[in-house]
Amino acid sequence: MLEAWTGAQIRAAEQPWLDAGEGDALMRRAAHGLAGTALALLDSRNRPRYGARVVAVAGSGNNGGDALWAAALLARRGLKPSAILTAGRAHEAGLAALRVAGGTVVRLADEDSSSTDGDAAARRLLADADLVIDGILGTGGSGGLREPAAGLAAHLEDLRRDGTVAVLACDIPSGVDADTGEAEAAHVTADATATFGGAKSGHLAGVGETASGALTVVPIGIEDALPEPDVRRLQPADLRALWPTPARSAQKYSRGVLGVIAGSPQYPGAALLTTAAAAAAGVGMVRYLGPSSVGTLINARTPDAVCSEQQPGDVHVQAWLAGPGTNDDDGQLDRVRAALAAAVADGTPAVVDAGGMSVLPDAGAAHLVLTPHAGELARLLTDRLAASGEQVERADVEARPLHHARLAARITGCTVLLKGATTLVAGPDGAVFSQADATPWLSTAGSGDVLAGILGAVLAGVAEHPEPAERLGLGGDTRWAAAAAVAAAIHGRAGRLAAHDPAGTGAGGPLHATAVIDATAPAVRAVLAG
Repeated sequence: MLEAWTGAQIRAAEQPWLDAGEGDALMRRAAHGLAGTALALLDSRNRPRYGARVVAVAGSGNNGGDALWAAALLARRGLKPSAILTAGRAHEAGLAALRVAGGTVVRLADEDSSSTDGDAAARRLLADADLVIDGILGTGGSGGLREPAAGLAAHLEDLRRDGTVAVLACDIPSGVDADTGEAEAAHVTADATATFGGAKSGHLAGVGETASGALTVVPIGIEDALPEPDVRRLQPADLRALWPTPARSAQKYSRGVLGVIAGSPQYPGAALLTTAAAAAAGVGMVRYLGPSSVGTLINARTPDAVCSEQQPGDVHVQAWLAGPGTNDDDGQLDRVRAALAAAVADGTPAVVDAGGMSVLPDAGAAHLVLTPHAGELARLLTDRLAASGEQVERADVEARPLHHARLAARITGCTVLLKGATTLVAGPDGAVFSQADATPWLSTAGSGDVLAGILGAVLAGVAEHPEPAERLGLGGDTRWAAAAAVAAAIHGRAGRLAAHDPAGTGAGGPLHATAVIDATAPAVRAVLAG
């Protein structure tokens, strides 16, 4: 499991070392790890190490010192170091080490932020570089980059996009908030990031996910002092441990029955996709409640689904999936209301998607998992914050996804799965998961319905068998957030298979929602096979 902490948590873990006068030791360890990551980045781009030109772009703080020390260390491996100083002062020992290693220095600004050696000289250094180490700001930085560093970062991004230079961020890309992944203004985008002691929450959310590139966590000796993580990301071993797998004595009821209330005669597609996806994910049984005309279509695709026009109180299930494609049908919305009210009362977990969020009970519960995209979350928050007059726009959610997912979990009392390139899951108990397993090709109609079906299958299994989550320390209400993260990961991996995009970079080609369903079982098998 990849765990991440806030900048304040990391700094608190470092403090005893600093109080004991061991700050230099921490910096040396960080610099060694940074230098090693720099060499690996060059190797990954098939660039020779010997003679490669490395430029440390250093601010006044410890990150600048790390970058300067790393450039000096790289000189011992045959690289040619130099530095651009973006502030009126720099880390003295790191700067001295770089000079001893033969590095040249360009000073971008003096203490009054007026140009000295100048922007032109700095840009020439960047244009000639093979590798740039970004050490402008650290985990305590806020508000984005300011001039003249902002202009230099924009020029560096042009070079990076052209493939001229590789960019390695020191700890966190400068201008990105280490706690949230937000970037209010100009920031650095890196090909890779070496971070120290533990990943930061900002690496796994918002702009920070993209800006960080490939993430390497460098241990520096503080790891045992870290508290509970702020954000978690499930890895393949975690998915294997958490996926509901049948025991030898299993039967369909012990594997979980999922009740589905979705679709309408006018919009049957959501019902077909959710039920097929749940079946493909291996749920014990799917019970569909809705119009008979929709049930007939469902059985043509998924003959093992049990379809009827019954009401939620007439059936027994281990989990509900309620809401997709129901907004135009009063009868279906009545079923959704009844199912969610019963779920809150009796503890049955439920996926609440699309139209289901419009009839969400005022008092929610952690075992209700909402699955909005940014626009739906903005509407939900605006409705819930109406008394205060606060308006939330889609752009607000997209700019601050971690903040808004946590806010929605807090004010609804539900677990919130915010869909996006990076899917964030926030529980009302404070647990947060971040998954980035998808391909850009998944941004297509019906993809969310498939995710809802997979999630319904997982919730049904978790309801029957909470023990795997408990063994990973994810018991109690956190297990619902963990289950949502598992579903998001499998959905993303199925999308990669369907798009022939194994790395999730946007390679491969188009897919449609039914192709993702067909890839779901192979994606689960691949995870379970290790």
